[in-house]
Amino acid sequence: MAYKCMRDCVQDLERQKNQLIRISESVDPHLEMAEIHRRVFEAGGPALYFENVQGSDFPAVSNLFGDPDRARFIFRKTIKAVKAVIQLKADPGAALRRPQDFLGVPFAGPKAMPLRVRSGPVLKHQTTIDRLPQIQCWPKDGGPFITLPIVYSEDVERPSVLKSNLGMYRVQMAGNRYRTNEQIGLHYQIHRGIGVHHASALAAGKSLPVSIFVGGPPAHTFAAVMPLPEGLPETAFAGALAGRSFRFARKQGHVISTDADFCIVGTIENETLPEGPFGDHLGYYSLKHEFPVLRVAAVYHRKDAIWPFTVVGRPPQEDTAFGKLIHEMTGPMVPVSIPGLREMHAVDAAGVHPLLLAIGSERYVPYGKRVPQEILTIANAILGFNQASLAKYLIIAAGEDDPELRLNDLPRFLSHVLERVDWTRDLHFQTRTTIDTLDYSGTGFNQGSKVVIAAAGAPVRKLKDRLSSKLRLPAGYKDPRIVLPGIVAVQAPPFKNAKAGEAQAQKFAAALKSGVSQWKGLPLILLVDDSEFVARKLNNFLWAVFTRSNPSHDIYGVDSFVDHKHWGCRGPLIIDARVKPHHAPPLLEDPKVTERVDRLFAPGGSLHGLI
Repeated sequence: MAYKCMRDCVQDLERQKNQLIRISESVDPHLEMAEIHRRVFEAGGPALYFENVQGSDFPAVSNLFGDPDRARFIFRKTIKAVKAVIQLKADPGAALRRPQDFLGVPFAGPKAMPLRVRSGPVLKHQTTIDRLPQIQCWPKDGGPFITLPIVYSEDVERPSVLKSNLGMYRVQMAGNRYRTNEQIGLHYQIHRGIGVHHASALAAGKSLPVSIFVGGPPAHTFAAVMPLPEGLPETAFAGALAGRSFRFARKQGHVISTDADFCIVGTIENETLPEGPFGDHLGYYSLKHEFPVLRVAAVYHRKDAIWPFTVVGRPPQEDTAFGKLIHEMTGPMVPVSIPGLREMHAVDAAGVHPLLLAIGSERYVPYGKRVPQEILTIANAILGFNQASLAKYLIIAAGEDDPELRLNDLPRFLSHVLERVDWTRDLHFQTRTTIDTLDYSGTGFNQGSKVVIAAAGAPVRKLKDRLSSKLRLPAGYKDPRIVLPGIVAVQAPPFKNAKAGEAQAQKFAAALKSGVSQWKGLPLILLVDDSEFVARKLNNFLWAVFTRSNPSHDIYGVDSFVDHKHWGCRGPLIIDARVKPHHAPPLLEDPKVTERVDRLFAPGGSLHGLI
């Protein structure tokens, strides 16, 4: 069955065992719903249907995609054919070699064509922004946000549904200086498709019509986050994955997804207002900044509309499952998009863009000693490739050194690199460049640096997985702990300001030079605020180190040098991953809300026994 709306999906999941649970109690959308969602997601629980959302006329659903198996179940009728379409884009000859794998592809074609209609269920009713579920996820958020919006835009000079952009850009519904029901904030980051349409409209002296769809077939939501191959429109992908053409109408200059549960239409011009703060997927607040304003013209909804939402925060969260499914679908495109690239993986636990791993081919000089050459060319291509261009740390290895090496085994990959890396040769920096809008470790908004760490060749060291009892640290540094083989976290004095912090790290590196032999087998040292926390779990290490450091400012080395503008070090590399004053605050729950939510998990509550 092809879902025509969110209610179809909810009812389908409810018929399955342990896939959806109803919460009948009246729940406050201010912090409570998000806290419930986080607990249930963390416990691997079902989707949540909130029947009574305080202050709203509509029920809400979350955690639909929280389990990758549930997401695959939702798309069970179409996912195989859609994967085959993407694989054919990557390798057209595959259908000739394995025709049995592509039998369902012809049936994906007709569903992929958008279908224009005169009307639809979403146009039957209207409401206002303040009657929608006003869900606020974190205490310091600037107001309620739409967290699963499907934002639609076209080029005003050449409008076409097949050349449109569907994107997921967070939407602030109230708070700050927005006029209630008249204005909402539209946060889109650098390197986003809607930005091209906005620039084109401004150049033409026109307003940009924008439609925000919420709900509808779950495939539409997934299409908004899917990085698609060139020439495959999001609307076509949405129809193919839904098993039902993307149906749309045009009304007063706006495109309406007639299968959506809700549709907010309006225009953006050359006007900005402060948007945020917002608790984001790096595990910190993205702070208040100027972003475009959508002037709301109308809010449409179905009679039986359900409001889907998600909660983001320190990974893993529900968007982690999105990422896994995206990786499954787009995996075949990687080798074709960048020649020589075998595999690429943005590490979710590190906040996605801060840490990117890759395996490439090293074939430039097959008759000589293998050193990083081709993989550096590949690294440059990666840093110019779509959202991968926002990577802050890119670690790439030559696949020839270990044909069994895979990125899904992250500890093994890091050990492979650290066994081979030469810190005098294999560090390559880009300074004063762009980083993720949500990353506050850099030098300003969207500003920071990148480093490529490239490893190729035979091992040059054996990594230690335990510390010597003779290890000595400078005064003020304590509690060294092994994080992974070759990686040690050291608890350092607090970072007070840039000048003092840099002096501390430089002095630490200088102090280690005289006793560098005791660090043999430990090529990477981390300066952290809490070494026990960083060493406790792999995800703690990934999150704390790569979200709290800016390569150009926070990488140091024992016995470092500059040779014709190339920086390197002869001893261990040091990353200063302490919290700095300019970092955004981390996300913390409100203890009072936590206490209130406990009642739903107590005997008699809807969620008792669930976790």
